Amino acid sequence: MTHPYRLIDEAAIPSPALIFFPEIIRRNIAEVIAMAGGPGRLRPHCKTHKTLEIIQMQLAAGVLKHKCATIAEAEMLALADVPEVLIAYPLVGPNLHRFVKLIQKYPRTEFTAIVDQPAMITTLSDVVSANSLSVEVLVDVNVGQDRTGIDISGVGELYRVITRSPGLRPGGLHVYDGHNNMEHHEDREAAVRTLLTPVLVLRAKLERSGMAVPRLVCGGTPTFPIYAKIHDIPGLEISPGTYVLQDFGYGSKYADLSAINPAAVLLTRVISLPTAKRVTLDLGTKAVASDPPAGKRVHLLDFAPHTPVGHNEEHYIVETAHAGRYQPGDVVYALPTHICPTVALHKEALIAENGLIVGSWPIVARDRVLTV
Repeated sequence: MTHPYRLIDEAAIPSPALIFFPEIIRRNIAEVIAMAGGPGRLRPHCKTHKTLEIIQMQLAAGVLKHKCATIAEAEMLALADVPEVLIAYPLVGPNLHRFVKLIQKYPRTEFTAIVDQPAMITTLSDVVSANSLSVEVLVDVNVGQDRTGIDISGVGELYRVITRSPGLRPGGLHVYDGHNNMEHHEDREAAVRTLLTPVLVLRAKLERSGMAVPRLVCGGTPTFPIYAKIHDIPGLEISPGTYVLQDFGYGSKYADLSAINPAAVLLTRVISLPTAKRVTLDLGTKAVASDPPAGKRVHLLDFAPHTPVGHNEEHYIVETAHAGRYQPGDVVYALPTHICPTVALHKEALIAENGLIVGSWPIVARDRVLTV
């Protein structure tokens, strides 16, 4: 086989299995640091991998600021003694009180929140000040994805409200542009330049009025190569996440990320040959993310030309004129199209070094609650 993931001890591995390759992870981390011009410019998102071990690898490489989406992910980062953690997800309901408990339980980590509505500021201020705490807050700016955030026209007033709210300190702007996922670098670069212009004008206006805007937390993995080349914006922090493991979706789409390689694969097996032209694998939706469109959820490595025709909880079914090549029990390796939710489907990842499984890493933050 031509791919680099085949394992010597594959016969002993139950399937379907998620497998991480630490050496590739280390190379991906080093590559992204080099592209960014240093670890201090990064604030990677941990939602992709949800593991303590990868956080520790990043810390060892000098990446000290991190980002997450859930309280459980934030607690995992604190367990690794990450100095700065941004929870880049609106805190509502019981999560407000969990946030306070997190701050109280892990005093060595500075936790930062985001807001995009005046009511959020009021409730966050109330719960924080009631516990005699002081928390840094970023305004989440909607730059076109229309998922969270406030339109830039409302950012200035929201920022002023933060400065007047007990227990809160304005810490800058969160500028996530997940919609800028065009294939060509030039298109993403043009989109980033367009969205940054009004953001920088607003920042300058806020600073002239006496309000500090110390950081802009920008981008994800697709726009990372563009932000990485921008060195004239003070306090710019870049937030890729997928890069540590990479996946087939990004790897096959973005030429400017070609130096970053998939570090996670799925081991699956043929379980049935229901017709002369069909092969069924045990790679169901319980094992690989189903948010990509049907037929585009996984890339089978070194497999005969085929067409995906079915995907159920326990089955992945393909049609191929070469079905006769396969027998039940044959091992097949696959790259998920979307690695982040794929990881969350697995309790642990097996760890491969030098062609052998040497242990496992628990997917710690796949759960919504750890202890807080």
